[in-house]
Amino acid sequence: MKFGKVDHPELIDFIIPEDHPDTAALLSKYMEDGDTQVYVGCAKWNRQDLKNFYPRGTKDELAYYSSQFNCIELNATFYRIFPPDTYEKWYEKTPEDFKFFPKMTNEVSHLRRLNEQVYAVVDHYLEVTSLLKEKLGTIFLQMHNNFGPKNWDRVVRFVEYWPKEFPLALEFRHTDWFNDGKVAGELYHLLEENGIANVLVDTAGRRDLMHMRLTNNEAFIRYVGANHESDFPRLDDWVERLVTWKSQGLKNIHFFVHQNMELESPLLSAYFIKRLNPALGCDLHIPKNTLNTLGDLFG
Repeated sequence: MKFGKVDHPELIDFIIPEDHPDTAALLSKYMEDGDTQVYVGCAKWNRQDLKNFYPRGTKDELAYYSSQFNCIELNATFYRIFPPDTYEKWYEKTPEDFKFFPKMTNEVSHLRRLNEQVYAVVDHYLEVTSLLKEKLGTIFLQMHNNFGPKNWDRVVRFVEYWPKEFPLALEFRHTDWFNDGKVAGELYHLLEENGIANVLVDTAGRRDLMHMRLTNNEAFIRYVGANHESDFPRLDDWVERLVTWKSQGLKNIHFFVHQNMELESPLLSAYFIKRLNPALGCDLHIPKNTLNTLGDLFG
């Protein structure tokens, strides 16, 4: 994931900002809603990207991946809508507690930019994506960097159209969505009123996207490592913040690990899981092919 890549990550201040003042108030509404569900995974399962993750002789990458992680941020659906039988095969190959978090097709977000022609595409996308049944997690829509607040009416219309039985998260990248207080307030209100998650992106070159404003009981976090030693303490800081949010009422943690160069995303994910398990009292599986390296890291 090259978004937010910088040449010198050692010069970046990676400290997680203080929470938006409305986040704690929002989370308090969910204090009595039951246990917190935690999903941690990578963005892809193909062997070419996940270096040294698959044992020699692995024939089915998804089957193995889903035996090691409990979810996938499904970026493949950004580039195309697959035939129905593909979703059915994905469903059949994965364990019953596995979740897919698919990205909305770029025809909606980038090519047509939420214009009036996207709705037939959305309907088709949901028709086939729903074949994942109970393994379908939150769908996320990532808008282009240059999609700014002048397109507000399109966002409102899309949110009003979206069928509420499908959990949705929105990712905005234009700086004016967050730098302009009035615009940001209207956006947060729209998302909160419609139960839509506000995606957080932690990447080196775009610290402005760390708005720290949750808009429902879901923390949908896209973490982008910089292929630098700072990746690990950054993950430690996220563990601390998620512990705080859980204590305030957060019920859904969806954390996806990328790197600028996808070399060790499984290792970073495993490191995060090993830190997260005792901190949150969860018991996520630690991927096998990372254990020796983790032993070196933890001493």
